[in-house]
Amino acid sequence: MIFVASHTNRDVPASFRDALASLRNPSVRPEVHLTEVPAPGKLAPFSVALSADIQQSHDEDPLATGRFVVLHDPEGQESWGGSFRAVTLSRAELEPDIGHDPMLPSVAWSWVEDMTLTLPTASALGGTVTAVSSNSFGSLIDKEPITEVEIRASWTTDSDVGTHFIAWTNMLCTMAGLPPPTAGVTHLRSFPRKPR
Repeated sequence: MIFVASHTNRDVPASFRDALASLRNPSVRPEVHLTEVPAPGKLAPFSVALSADIQQSHDEDPLATGRFVVLHDPEGQESWGGSFRAVTLSRAELEPDIGHDPMLPSVAWSWVEDMTLTLPTASALGGTVTAVSSNSFGSLIDKEPITEVEIRASWTTDSDVGTHFIAWTNMLCTMAGLPPPTAGVTHLRSFPRKPR
């Protein structure tokens, strides 16, 4: 369970309190392990941040990791087109040979687009995809090549940020290579992950 900071200060607007309430104890998959982390303080008057690790068991390295930040400016910001902004960082390791596929950034970004299509209040989507391949040499020659993909994405939302958070954790599970949890879930286009 996650208990988002209460922000009990009387100056906190009701809209941000509603946003915090929507993030408390979200209904996420059991592989999603959540922690509240310090939020950036200079991007908006009000903010909250959660980190997520995707793990099938507690004694293994995360299959994917990420951070979900909610920014709120009661007066709105012109670049947002609203008063709430979700800012996310998502990272996962993929099959090494995928790192040379020129379609990797487009496919990774399609995960974000597919996710936001399920969110009627998402708008002004923007972001970047970074793919990095690492090869070892010399005394480290026996180390397997590594390909990591990192997605930074942000979009404008309303105070029901909990729905957006759950959709984002589901996308993170897709990046981790986990199958959809139930029938009727849309399959996002994916690359195979490196086996652990």
